[in-house]
Amino acid sequence: MAAPSTPLRLLAVSVIASLTVTGCQTLDDAGRAIGRSDLVNDLASRLDRALTLTYSADYQLPAGKTATIAQEQEPARSAYTWPGGKLTVTEEATTRCESSGGRTVCTLEPPPATTAKPSVTVFAEAKRQGLVTPPVVVGLLTAAALDPDAVITNSDTTLAGRHATCVDVRQTADDFSACVTTEGALASFTGRVDGKPVELALTRYREAVDSTAFELPAGAGVVDRRPAGS
Repeated sequence: MAAPSTPLRLLAVSVIASLTVTGCQTLDDAGRAIGRSDLVNDLASRLDRALTLTYSADYQLPAGKTATIAQEQEPARSAYTWPGGKLTVTEEATTRCESSGGRTVCTLEPPPATTAKPSVTVFAEAKRQGLVTPPVVVGLLTAAALDPDAVITNSDTTLAGRHATCVDVRQTADDFSACVTTEGALASFTGRVDGKPVELALTRYREAVDSTAFELPAGAGVVDRRPAGS
């Protein structure tokens, strides 16, 4: 994943535009909107900037399970690993691996139209597996910032040795809390996504990636659905 793609940049811009319009209401509303706008824009900018970095992050999930997000710039590629599955995006293919009954099968499909970052469908797949991605966090923050009844508080903390800014959101819809590191990596999240409880916390962050992060699991069966010659 090299530079942020147009979809995520447009999402961040829409966040800014929406909150700016909201801030043009009454003075009291404007004060509230501007404060929320500053917070949302700062965190969205961090998450966007992180898409240009090379790093790997390990997360603790409930029940002692773990997950990893890794991305590299040269060549542009990324990998998401969770219990029982893995999603790898490179210039050659988008690869989904699933393990069941002691057997792992990896399906290779054409890569995203741009290798600048995984496509929206890739983010959706990661979210389905319980991994919260930048667009998900930005979307939740935006909705909360535009909710006049939401109560948003912020704080600072340190996770895995990294400074992070945190927000705690109490609203009519599902409450949630999220922390984002100074670099822009998601440091923690607790809440519900698509009606399902999601919880993760950063346990290790490295500004480098082991090349094995992008390899297929040992002994995995392979189904190649890419067009011939790709």
